[in-house]
Amino acid sequence: MGETTTAGSMSIFSFHLAHLPRLTAAGILLRPPKVQGLVHCEVFAGMELGAPIVSARRMQLKRTAVFAEWEDEQSLIAFLAENPLGRKLEKGWHVRMRFLRRWGAVCEFSGLPESAEPANPHEPVVAVTLARLRLPELPRFIHWGRPVESQIRDHPEAALALAGIRLPRTVSTFSIWTSTRAMTGMVSGRDGGKTGRRHARAMAERERRDFHHEFTTLRFRPLSEHGSWEGRSRYMPSANGTAGPRNSSPAD
Repeated sequence: MGETTTAGSMSIFSFHLAHLPRLTAAGILLRPPKVQGLVHCEVFAGMELGAPIVSARRMQLKRTAVFAEWEDEQSLIAFLAENPLGRKLEKGWHVRMRFLRRWGAVCEFSGLPESAEPANPHEPVVAVTLARLRLPELPRFIHWGRPVESQIRDHPEAALALAGIRLPRTVSTFSIWTSTRAMTGMVSGRDGGKTGRRHARAMAERERRDFHHEFTTLRFRPLSEHGSWEGRSRYMPSANGTAGPRNSSPAD
C-alpha cells in the first residue's frame, strides 16, 4: 500500500464507523483493503470502552472501525464512491482529518513527524491511539486500562469515545474532544474528582514496565464529518467548543 507519507505532504486521514455484515467484517479484519491512493489502514471490531472483560461488548464484529491514511482526499472520495467496501463504509459515519502530532511509534506510521503543525489549544481535536500488546502483559494492561476507558468514556468534554480490537494483540481508541486543552487536562491528571488521575497513573505504570510492543498516540485536526452512527450525526464540537450529541458506546 506504499510508504507512509512525510511531513509537508497532502495526505489526509479518515476514521470510519459502520455496521457491516459479519462475513464482510471478518474478511477485512483478516485482509484489509488495498486500493489506489491508500497509504495504510487499520481495521478493528468495535469495542465498548469500560465494558466487562467477558462480554460480547468487548468485540462487536458487526460494528466495524477503519482508520486510514490516504495520499490525498480525492483518493478517499473515489474509494467511497467506487469500491464495494467503500460504498458500505459510506453508509456509516466518518471524519476526515489532518495530522498534527505523534507520540510513540508503530512501524506503519513511524514516518510521521513528531509535530506537523501547531494547534490552537481551544480548537476541537481528534485523538487516535494504536497499540500492539505484549501478550504476557495482558492482565496488567486490563487492570490499569479499564479504569482509564471509563474515564475517557464518561468525560464531559469527549463528544465521542470508543475503542476497537483486532486479535490477537492490536487495540485502538478513538475520541473527539471539544478542545486540545480539555484532552491534555485529562491525560495529565488536571481533572478533579476521584477519577481524575486514572490516566496519569496508568501512564506511570506503563513507564515502569511497558504493556506494549509498539504504541502511538496520534492527534488530528478534524476537517469534516459525513453520515451518521447509531442514528446520530454531528459529533464534531461546534465553534464555541460545545460537544455534539454524546454516544460514548457503540453498543445498543
